[in-house]
Amino acid sequence: MAIATALRRRFQPAPDSITGHCLRQGRSPWLDMVHLLWSAWVFITPAFSPGGYNARWAALTAVSYPLFVLLYARVMVAPARTAWRPAAAMIVLCLVLLPWYPSGMSYFVFGCVFLHVHGRRSAWVAVGQVLLLGLGFVAYAFLLGYPWQAVVWMPLVTLIVGAVVQVDRMSERADAALKLSQEEVRRLAAAAERERIGRDLHDLLGHTLSMVALKSDLAARLVERDPDAARREIGEVASGARQALDQVRRAVSGIRAAGLAGELASARLLLETDGVEFGYELGEGGDGSALPAAVESVLALTVREAATNIQRHARASQARVRFAIEGGEAVLLVEDDGRGGAIVPGNGLAGMRERVEAARGTLAIGRGPRGGTRIEARLPLAANDDAARG
Repeated sequence: MAIATALRRRFQPAPDSITGHCLRQGRSPWLDMVHLLWSAWVFITPAFSPGGYNARWAALTAVSYPLFVLLYARVMVAPARTAWRPAAAMIVLCLVLLPWYPSGMSYFVFGCVFLHVHGRRSAWVAVGQVLLLGLGFVAYAFLLGYPWQAVVWMPLVTLIVGAVVQVDRMSERADAALKLSQEEVRRLAAAAERERIGRDLHDLLGHTLSMVALKSDLAARLVERDPDAARREIGEVASGARQALDQVRRAVSGIRAAGLAGELASARLLLETDGVEFGYELGEGGDGSALPAAVESVLALTVREAATNIQRHARASQARVRFAIEGGEAVLLVEDDGRGGAIVPGNGLAGMRERVEAARGTLAIGRGPRGGTRIEARLPLAANDDAARG
């Protein structure tokens, strides 16, 4: 029990480990274990060596291979500053076994590849160290009597495999940076929108409310000695309040339209950073100023859900959104050229349909003209405007 607890603690992923990065990105940490398939050479090498699959090979494999797998797992979960240690242990394991165990050459390749897997040093320093290790390995193997054909390729193979792994890591880091930048853009956009709303409301209501307060005080003083004048002041207060209410309604319409525009901008950022060409077209009434609150909210969330599904499931190269007001209905059309049928129950379809139907609209999902998925949402304006007023 104590040993199991110690192992769990030892193999708990550090926040800056390879596995830690995978977990933060929502990927399965088991995906990185696929590189272990290259260790199949441990079991293939004897087929090309004089000793073949003898008892010594079986015994050394039974002892060394589980140790190698533990070192590999430790590289995956170790903090970035110490991940080089289990990688160096793989190299040492190879050098110790090499006089009797040709299969151990695979351990050397893995050790060199993972020695700089976090890229904490410059690329030239990493390449130089791997080359020196490779040349040292070749010299050591010659001293042990290995034929040059069996070992001269080791430095080159190590560099090639290391380059492939480093490019993969760089791509993952770039994806993580893009995700952070998307979140930062959304945060800044939300902050800017809050500031704009605050300024607009202050500009709209500040003067009007000051006027309402002054005229209310004046009407209170006039109500006994000049009732007619007091009634005129109260009438002006009511008129000013109605004007303020109308201004607020127009401002809120603009705020709601900005919400739809913000979702379109977020969809462009999400899809184009994933290599999907994105465009949108705003037809008649497409500025959003005439949209009731319920309609705008449903359309914005539909755009968000559709863009997320395209990015995650559609494998599309192009996507397009069209929004317009036609015959008293707000019409939103989203199309992509992906594999089609990607949006299925469980991927947001149920919530999308529920929101559209709650707003008394219809949602149609089918195959698009370019073979991808086509989503069309139609929401009546009058019914939702009446509901909002009620």
